[in-house]
Amino acid sequence: MFWNLVATIVCGFAAAGIAMGIRTATAKKAPRWLIPVFAGLGMMGYQIYMEYHWYDQMTARMPAESVVVATETQAEFWRPWSFFFPQINRITVLDESSVSRHPANTDTARFQLYHFRQTYGGRVSKGTWLLNCPSRELVALADDGAPNTDQMRKLTTDNTLLQEVCD
Repeated sequence: MFWNLVATIVCGFAAAGIAMGIRTATAKKAPRWLIPVFAGLGMMGYQIYMEYHWYDQMTARMPAESVVVATETQAEFWRPWSFFFPQINRITVLDESSVSRHPANTDTARFQLYHFRQTYGGRVSKGTWLLNCPSRELVALADDGAPNTDQMRKLTTDNTLLQEVCD
């Protein structure tokens, strides 16, 4: 986050420098308010760029055994451009190395899912899940290992998580 702030300020100064160059090239005939406008647009442009490239940066840093099984986009009113160009701001990642099957019941798989949410601090949550492959039933496990059957859901046959865990 600190380096993101530094890069934002540097982009503001660089854009203000471009405006100062324009003023110099026009023999000071360009308006002075051009400098802060360019600085603001430079900083805003950098932030928008970083928001739209968050997904690419996150997936590039993940280990090889990580598989993105779901993405989510959300438009927000303070980012009006997100209504026209939706950005990925949540991803669900399967840790393939955590997939295990019980020797007595090979139809049921236990695995770890990580949920990443785009915020300025970055939010990560982790959970252990059970998936019954033939019935496609997915259930979360509580901290004590007990299944939470109240929130059980059935996956569709084309679900990426189902395909990655059961195939």
